[in-house]
Amino acid sequence: MVQRDQRRVKSVRAPRRKPGSRVHSELAAGIGRRILDGTYPPGSLLPNEAEWGQIFGASRTAVREAIKTLNGKGLLVSRPKIGSRVEPRERWNLLDRDVMAWHRAALDERTFLLSLQEIRRILEPGAASLAASRRSPEQLRALEAALADMQAAPDAQAMVEPDVRFHLSLLAAANNELLVPFGIVIEQALASMFAYTTRHAVHPEQMLPLHGEVVKAIAAKSPEAARKAVTALLDDTDETLRTSPPDAH
Repeated sequence: MVQRDQRRVKSVRAPRRKPGSRVHSELAAGIGRRILDGTYPPGSLLPNEAEWGQIFGASRTAVREAIKTLNGKGLLVSRPKIGSRVEPRERWNLLDRDVMAWHRAALDERTFLLSLQEIRRILEPGAASLAASRRSPEQLRALEAALADMQAAPDAQAMVEPDVRFHLSLLAAANNELLVPFGIVIEQALASMFAYTTRHAVHPEQMLPLHGEVVKAIAAKSPEAARKAVTALLDDTDETLRTSPPDAH
């Protein structure tokens, strides 16, 4: 007989949610965060539908929909007469927008951002090289417009949105369909990265010339120069992450 994991979320009866509210999304987030933070590690069985319903004050139907959502994200596998078991980490879809948000909440901010930075080092220099070879005039204008909005921003916080737009435009300009969904998936995580670095950079406006070099290389259709320019930009971000206070927010 499979023994249910002994750990339990404290069962406090919550008020019933209003019908028609997105209860199952809230439930999926609540359960998902508990999986990502290790409350329910891989291999453990989750509470049953009735128990989750009592914890969250939700119907069994809403719980069932939440479990289906988590199954679809690779976090759980459900079996009749056994229940829902947490899948091994290698099966989790960590590039799913929701799963990434739960993952970020489970880690300290710097650890999460350093992991993201490793992904950017693998991806963005190559994307910039492709963009220099393949970009259209319209895509170049999108990069130039994002840079102009960064330059016109009155403060560091206002730079975040056009900075995110700049990097998403860079991925789009590579004209590789597999890169575009990646950019969409990590958009919120990139916003967190840029918000963090602009908060902790001594002079965030110093990043502007580095972005300008990226645009210059892509405009000149120089793949190697574009690769080097993006690498220099990533180096600057690395330095900010390494030297900023770990508990600063």
